[in-house]
Amino acid sequence: MTDRGSGAKSEPGREGARTDFALGPDLDLIRAAAIEAGALALAERAKGVSVRSKPGGSPVTSADYAVDAMLKDALLSARPDYGWLSEETEDTPDRLARRRIFIVDPVDGTVAFMKDRPWWCVPIAVVEDGRVVAAVVHAPMLGETYTATLGGGATLNGQSIRASAAETLENAGVLASAQMFRDLYWPEPWPPMRFENRNALAYRMSLVAAGQYDAAVAFTPRWDWDVAAGALIAAEAGAVVTDHHGGEWRFNRPDPRQPGMVCAAAALHPLIIARTRHIALAEQD
Repeated sequence: MTDRGSGAKSEPGREGARTDFALGPDLDLIRAAAIEAGALALAERAKGVSVRSKPGGSPVTSADYAVDAMLKDALLSARPDYGWLSEETEDTPDRLARRRIFIVDPVDGTVAFMKDRPWWCVPIAVVEDGRVVAAVVHAPMLGETYTATLGGGATLNGQSIRASAAETLENAGVLASAQMFRDLYWPEPWPPMRFENRNALAYRMSLVAAGQYDAAVAFTPRWDWDVAAGALIAAEAGAVVTDHHGGEWRFNRPDPRQPGMVCAAAALHPLIIARTRHIALAEQD
């Protein structure tokens, strides 16, 4: 996710690749949709939502489904030639034949949403040829809207943001489970770091983009809808986003997951990767 490009320019590292459409209209579309989705989610919760467990045990609410339906109608009506991947829509192979797709999580951080805590968001990404080209992460209860376009930088509420300039792991602010870093299997103990957590992965990555934290880390597979939008926002703010072996992410694959996540300030990223390479990557299609 570190390649940059814009408009009709070729992207570094992709010989001959071109983004042949203006990104502004797509960004305007998904920003407006995310804000509308956030308002709908709040209205649904105010009325009272039903909750059930999905396979695997994670909760889903009637608001998730209402927002998903609204976003699918609004976005695909505006861009009928785009594909669709959402946490709350049954996946189909049709998206694999589409050059551009929307990747959506109607409510990222459902547990926080259910408990009336602010750490949830609506992330939407536009992916072209496997790479995110436009993204928004909207956190309605916090009044925060993060956006980015490929090569166009990242913003929070319209103001440019940059990842932190942290250069050492000591006292770095990390969004992850502290216990994960205390386990005895680490070949080299980690230095003291400051740990916090937020429910939504996309929001964690946005906080790294804004320089409020230095890194967000996960060592198990993460769904594309959880991380696609945050990945572009973080990268355009100067952070580096890869799996925990340093491998580049690609989206819209048959298995819509990334094998792990290290989203970190540029100077910290290689320091984290050096300590996490020994953790096996999950096998994927």
